[in-house]
Amino acid sequence: MASLLLTGIPGIGKTTVIRRVAASLSGYTLAGFVTDEIRTERGREGFRLITFDGSEGVIAHVNFKTPQRIGRYRLDVQTIDRLVRSALRLEQNIDVYLVDEIGKMECLSKVFIACMRSVLDSGKPVVAAVAKKGEDFISEVKRRGDSVTWEVTRQNRDALPDSIFAWINRKLARLAE
Repeated sequence: MASLLLTGIPGIGKTTVIRRVAASLSGYTLAGFVTDEIRTERGREGFRLITFDGSEGVIAHVNFKTPQRIGRYRLDVQTIDRLVRSALRLEQNIDVYLVDEIGKMECLSKVFIACMRSVLDSGKPVVAAVAKKGEDFISEVKRRGDSVTWEVTRQNRDALPDSIFAWINRKLARLAE
């Protein structure tokens, strides 16, 4: 299996699991991204995408005036496009792709979908959070025959990073043979 998909209800800790996996992979060349909530005293107001190559940008916010929206958030698809072009680039020196997440916001970007398909087809280890519900590209990713899906729960989320690290090491060892 080339891809490990993490799914679970919103807020269960998928992003935290991905961050902990990234922290455990020092010495490896990572590509991909994590997303952070933008919070104020009024609550969650948007989302920021942060790439492992050091770029970041606000991809969704309640105050954006763009036509694309998911719920109460308006999306900046051009920022998603710009960031994922570098975050999901195919390069020989990249060991592991970590992606948080394959969700409705990201899937409004045709660039994201194209880059993600290339990464998933690359044969390199991919660990990606994927929305529990969703159609089109989200369901396409879940139907792939070369992936395994693990559900993140309150009971397993603290132990998952070690299991994922072991999965990645097994995958990299097989690739080195």
